[in-house]
Amino acid sequence: MECLSSPSSRQVCWSRGDFFFGASPILHSISSRTYAVPKSSTIWPNLKAFCCCPLLLHTDIKCVLAYFFTKMVLKEDIMKATASVGPSTGTGTGLRGKLNKVVLAYSGGLDTSVIVPWLRENYGCEVVCFTADVGQGTGETEGLEAKAKASGASQLFIKDLKEEFVRDYVFPCVRAGAVYERKYLLGTSMARPVIAKAMVDVAKEVGADAVAHGCTGKGNDQVRFELAFFALNPKLHVVAPWREWDIRGREDAIEYAKKHNVPVPVTKKSIYSRDRNLWHLSHEGDILENPENEPKKDMYLMSLDPEDAPDKPEYLEIGIEAGIPISYNGNHLSPANLLATLNEIGGRHGIGRIDMVENRLVGMKSRGVYETPGGTILTTAVRELESLTLDRETMQLKDTLAIKYAELVYAGRWFDPLKESLDAFMEKVTSTTTGSVILKLYKGSVSVTSRKSPFSLYREDISSFEEGSGIYNQGDAAGFIRLYGLPIRVRAMQQQNL
Repeated sequence: MECLSSPSSRQVCWSRGDFFFGASPILHSISSRTYAVPKSSTIWPNLKAFCCCPLLLHTDIKCVLAYFFTKMVLKEDIMKATASVGPSTGTGTGLRGKLNKVVLAYSGGLDTSVIVPWLRENYGCEVVCFTADVGQGTGETEGLEAKAKASGASQLFIKDLKEEFVRDYVFPCVRAGAVYERKYLLGTSMARPVIAKAMVDVAKEVGADAVAHGCTGKGNDQVRFELAFFALNPKLHVVAPWREWDIRGREDAIEYAKKHNVPVPVTKKSIYSRDRNLWHLSHEGDILENPENEPKKDMYLMSLDPEDAPDKPEYLEIGIEAGIPISYNGNHLSPANLLATLNEIGGRHGIGRIDMVENRLVGMKSRGVYETPGGTILTTAVRELESLTLDRETMQLKDTLAIKYAELVYAGRWFDPLKESLDAFMEKVTSTTTGSVILKLYKGSVSVTSRKSPFSLYREDISSFEEGSGIYNQGDAAGFIRLYGLPIRVRAMQQQNL
C-alpha cells in the first residue's frame, strides 16, 4: 500500500502486489481499488497509525481491514460534503462507481427526494430530475423545481403528458378490453411506459448516460420502467436505489433526508401508498395489507361512497368511433378532457371502486383498492357496443387475446412486438365498433339502457318472435340440431351399446 501526495488530495491504492506474492481469494474482490482522499479528511492520522501497527503482521488481514476502514471513513466524508454543497456537476467519483449525468423519475415525495443526494454521493453524478404530469391532480407539480434543486438536482423537467397518456396508452387498452385478473383496469401499468418514454427523450436532450427510478425491489413498476428503457435506449445505464442502498423503509429514508437537509412532504405517520393519474387512483399499505380488513370510508378520494350518492340516477350517452370513445352527451372533447369530465360525473355516483388481491409480476400477492370512475364508464360503453358489432367467433377470440394483452401491459411489455401485433388485431376487429351507448349511473352501478350502431349486426326483423323477414325458417333448426348434436348422440349410443 502506498500513499501519494498531490496538491489537492492523496490516494489510497489497494493492489495485491503491494502486500504479498501469489494469489489470495480474500483480496480478489478488492484488488486494484483507488480512492481519492481530500487532505482535510480525518482518515490520514488514523490510517497511518493503523498501517504501522506491529500487531497486524498478516498482510491479507491488514489489507482487508484497511480497505473497509478507509471506505467507512471516506463514506462519512462524502456524505458530509454532499449535504453541504450545491448541485453536482458530475466530475467526481462516487462510492459505487462513476456516472456522468442521471435523469431521475421525480415526484417530490420522500423516496425520490432522498435519491437525489444518494445518487450524487454514490455515483458522483449530476442529477437531472424529471416529472411527468399524467393527471396526478391540481397543484401536484407546484414548487417541485425548488424542492428538486434543494435536494441537489441541477434542473427539473416537467412535461404535460396527459393527452398523450390517454390517447396513445389508455384508449388502446379500452379498445382491447384489457382487464387484468378480472378486475384491474391497469391504471398504473399504462402510465409507466409513457413516463419512461419521456425520460429517455430527456436523457437524449441533456446528454445523460443513465436513468434512475424510485421503485422498490418488491413491486411491478421497476420491471415496467426498465423494460421500457431497454426497448427505447439499451445503451442507458439504469440505477434502482431501492435495490442497492441500506435504507430499508420509510423510517430510514426520513432519517437520511434529515441528515442531508432534504425537504420532504411526509411524516413518519404517513398511511397509504398511493398512485394517481388521470385514469385512476390506487391505494395500498396500512390496514389494506390484511385482506380481512374493510377499507376505511375516508380513504377514497375520487369517488363518493355509493351509499351517499344521489338518489336519482344519471344517464350518459357515450359516443364511440372504431372502438375509441370520442364524446359524451354529444360533446366532443379531447381524450384527456373527456376522461376528466367522466371522472367527475362517475365519481359523484360512486362508480368504479374495486378491491382486489392481485398476483404481482415478481411472484407475490398484494392487495390494492382502485378508484376508476371515468374508466369504468368508458370500458363498459365500448364493451356494450361490441355486442352489436362483433360476431360470435370474433368476440370470443378478442376476449381471449384481451387477457394476454392485459398481461403484457401489466408486465411492462408495452413496446414488445407481440403487444404491438395485438394492437394491430384489436384495431382491425374494432374498425366497425362505431356508434353510441346510453348508460345509467346509480349508487355505484353502471348499467346499459341503449346501444346503436350503423354497423350493427342485430336485425330486429330476424330476431323478433314475429314472422316476417323470410330469412330465418324455423324448420331449418331441426336439421341443424341433428348435425350439431351428432357427437353427443354418438357418444351416448356407444356408452349404451346401441
